[in-house]
Amino acid sequence: MTDIKSMTLEELTAWLKEQGEPAFRAKQIFHWLYRGVTSFDQMSDLSKSLREKLKNQCLLTPPKVARKQESRLDGTIKYLWELADGNCIETVLMRYKHGNTVCISCQVGCRMGCAFCASTLAGKVRNLTPGEMIDQVLFTQLDSGAQVSNIVLMGIGEPLDNFDTVMRFLKLVNHPEGLNIGMRHISLSTCGLVDQIDKLAGYGLQLTLSVSLHAPDDETRSRIMPVNRSVGVDRLMESCRRYFETTGRRISYEYAMIDGVNDADWQADLLARLLKGTPGHVNLIPLNNVEESPLKPSRRVAAFQKRLESHGVTVTVRRRLGSDIDASCGQLRRKAMGAESRNAGRKEDDVP
Repeated sequence: MTDIKSMTLEELTAWLKEQGEPAFRAKQIFHWLYRGVTSFDQMSDLSKSLREKLKNQCLLTPPKVARKQESRLDGTIKYLWELADGNCIETVLMRYKHGNTVCISCQVGCRMGCAFCASTLAGKVRNLTPGEMIDQVLFTQLDSGAQVSNIVLMGIGEPLDNFDTVMRFLKLVNHPEGLNIGMRHISLSTCGLVDQIDKLAGYGLQLTLSVSLHAPDDETRSRIMPVNRSVGVDRLMESCRRYFETTGRRISYEYAMIDGVNDADWQADLLARLLKGTPGHVNLIPLNNVEESPLKPSRRVAAFQKRLESHGVTVTVRRRLGSDIDASCGQLRRKAMGAESRNAGRKEDDVP
């Protein structure tokens, strides 16, 4: 079966020609797909014979809302989507004065093993398809009624570990006949896969690259981010410098503030030295509590920020949204997985 939602307009046109259909049908179908149809029967301006052909040869796999949490404090909405194969992923809608941002997942689970992240606790199950990534934006928009203007690839999974899919997603979401979201309104977050950062630079995209740094020294970073054991901070920063030289785009360095781990003054000083001469800024992130992790939020965010600023580093502190719901990536999915495991261990007549 053909995954029609993951096809570009050009590919869809070529496929229809192979089926003996006129090329103009491709744009009609493309428009329907990006209006969020859940059945080919909804494509009312297509002939019945073409709709039957699509049903017999193509897949539509719209996600279902498995759980939904909405913050009473700021209107943030967190979705747990159930995919066609029963796996679940998370998407978060965040409301800002400048527009609505959706944070999407790129994988079911994650294999990077970062100690502070709930997404990676059960490992990676599989990569998402481009269509499944598109659907997170589209169906979040349709369900919430909020027009999405910005996208961050910062949910479950490592985007550069699903490189080809993410590149195709970016092409699809940027298409003027689709969601038409510009590259400058898209941020991609990576834990620092150096070879893939270099590969991404070669595409010359005008998106914002966010590097999850979280520590300026190899000892600390390797302890909380296993990826660093094969990369190292110096090699990562060299890659970041090459990325800026190639694209001209500033990099945002994400830094989760962890109590007693990466929040000392000497670490702020070292971080400032690492960034010297490289345009970019540091985004300090107050850590969310993850039940399964011993790591706790830092009490030195303001002091760390002041120390960095004294060295001339541009620093922001991420606003905490959805603090009254499961705000950390992977938490809602973990809860759902835990409930499924508990139910699976009960006798059938014990399940409500």
